Amino acid sequence: MENGTLARDLQTAGLELVETHISRVFRSARDVWKIKKPVELGFLDFSTLPLRRAACEAEVQLNRRLAPTVYLGVVPVTLDAEGRHCIGGTGEPVDWAVHMVRLPDADRGDRRLEEGRLSLAHVERLAEQIAAFHATAETGDAISRYGRPEAILVNVRENFAQTRAVIEQHLRAEEAREIEAYQLGFLERHRAWFEARVLAGRVRDGHGDLRLDQLYLDESGAATILDCIEFNERFRYADVCADVAFLAMDLAARRRVDLAEGFLAAYARAGNDYDLYPLVDFYASYRAYVRGKVATLLAADADAGAEVRRSAAADARHYFLLALAFERRSLIRPVLVVVAGVIASGKTTAARCVSGQLAAPVVSTDWTRKYLVGVESTTALTEAPWTGAYADDTTSRVYAEVLRRAEVVLESGRPVVVDGSFRSRAERQAARQLAERLEVPFYLVECRATPEACRERLRERARGPSVSDGRADIFDDFLDRWEPVEELPAAEHLVIDTSRPFATNLEIFRAKIPGWPTGLEG
Repeated sequence: MENGTLARDLQTAGLELVETHISRVFRSARDVWKIKKPVELGFLDFSTLPLRRAACEAEVQLNRRLAPTVYLGVVPVTLDAEGRHCIGGTGEPVDWAVHMVRLPDADRGDRRLEEGRLSLAHVERLAEQIAAFHATAETGDAISRYGRPEAILVNVRENFAQTRAVIEQHLRAEEAREIEAYQLGFLERHRAWFEARVLAGRVRDGHGDLRLDQLYLDESGAATILDCIEFNERFRYADVCADVAFLAMDLAARRRVDLAEGFLAAYARAGNDYDLYPLVDFYASYRAYVRGKVATLLAADADAGAEVRRSAAADARHYFLLALAFERRSLIRPVLVVVAGVIASGKTTAARCVSGQLAAPVVSTDWTRKYLVGVESTTALTEAPWTGAYADDTTSRVYAEVLRRAEVVLESGRPVVVDGSFRSRAERQAARQLAERLEVPFYLVECRATPEACRERLRERARGPSVSDGRADIFDDFLDRWEPVEELPAAEHLVIDTSRPFATNLEIFRAKIPGWPTGLEG
C-alpha cells in the first residue's frame, strides 16, 4: 500500500493529518486514528502488515495503563469498491490503525505551557501520578537488566552511530564529540550508581517517551498520558529516572527549568527516590539526544512537507545543544536550607514555600521516618512518647538518612530543603557541617508560633490523616526538650512568625534566598 494515497484519501474524507517520523495520525472532531508508516529504522520495524498490526495491538494494551478510556482498539484500514481507503470498512485489510478518543487540544501539556496555563501545582500533581504508576509498574530480572550500564551503553552507542552521518549538519564537530565523551564517560565512571538502582528495584516497565505533548491535564489537574513506546522494549524498560528525566528535559527545552526542577522535586518526594539525582542529568542528556535523532529522521523524510522538514531540522539542533548543556552545572547555586521548629510551628508549610522559591526537593524527617519503619506516610505511629519509632536511636537514624539524601541532591549541583524539628544543637550542627564540607551556603529557617497557636493546629491536625505524628499530649514535653537556636551566626539564622500572612514570609524568603526566575529565555 502506498501511504501517500492513503493520506490523500483520508484527508479528502475530512480528516486532519498530523505527521511524525513513524506514524500518520488522522483526526476528526471526536476521534483519532494512528497508522504506522511502513518503515524499518533499526530500532523499530513496521515494514510488513503483520508487524504493524502487532505494534498497534501492543500500543493499545500498554497505553491503557495510563489512559484506560482513550484507547478504544485496533481497526482495519480497507479499500472500498471504488478503490478508496477507509478506516473500519469491510473487505480485506490493507493496513491497521489504533482508534482513540480525541482529547481537547486545550488540555495538552505543551499547549497549556505555551498559553501560561501550566503551573507548579500541575507538575507536582503530575509527578505524584507518575510516581504511583512507577510504583506498580512491572519489574523483574528480565526488565531490570535494561538498567545496567552495559544495556544503556547499547542504546547510547546506537544513537551516536545512527546520527554519525548527519550530526555535523546541526552541531560543530567538537560539540558532537563532547556529548559523546560525556555520555560514554559517565557510564564508565559511575557503573556502581546504575547497579545500585537495579538492586533498589528502580528499573521498571515504564513509559519511554514522556513528553508534554503526550499528556493532557483536565481542569482538576488530573493527567491522562498517551503514546508510550510499544515498538521496542529496551526503550521502555528503564530506570524510572529515565522517564522522569525525559519530562524534565522537555520542560527545560521549552525554557521552563523552574518547572522542570519543581517536577523532579515533587517526584523525589512522592516516590521516596532522592537517589535519582546523581543520574538525572545524564538521562536528560541521553533523552535530549534521542529527540535530536528523531528530529533528523523527520527532517530527512522526503514524504514530509517542506515546512515540516525545516522545523524538524531546527528541532534537531535545539535538542542536540540541550544534550550538551546537561553536562554543565545548574544556573542556580546549590544551598542547604533547614526549616526547623517545635511541633506544629508551621515547618511543613514554610518548607513548601522555600521549596517553591528554589524549585528544590524537600527532604522531610516525617516522611523519612515512615519510610524507614516501613509504613505508609499517613499511618499514625502512636507509641508512648520518645519510644519505638521516636526513640533516640531511631531518630538518629532518621536524621542521618535525611542528611544523606540532602547530600545526594547537593552533589548534583542543586539546592535542597530539609524539613524537621532539629530540636537539638547536635542535629543542627550536623546539617551545618554538611554544608561546610560541600562548600555550599547554609540557612536555618526557624518557624515560631505561640503555644496556643501550635495547640490549635494540633487539634485541627487530629481531625484527619497526617504525615506528622506530633500531637497535643506531647507538646509541652517537646517544648521542654527544645534547645534554643543560639549557636548559629545571624547571617545563617532566619526567624519567621508563621502566624503572619503567607505572602509576608514569602517575601522574607525571597530577600534572603534567591531562587529560579519564573521563565528562562535563551
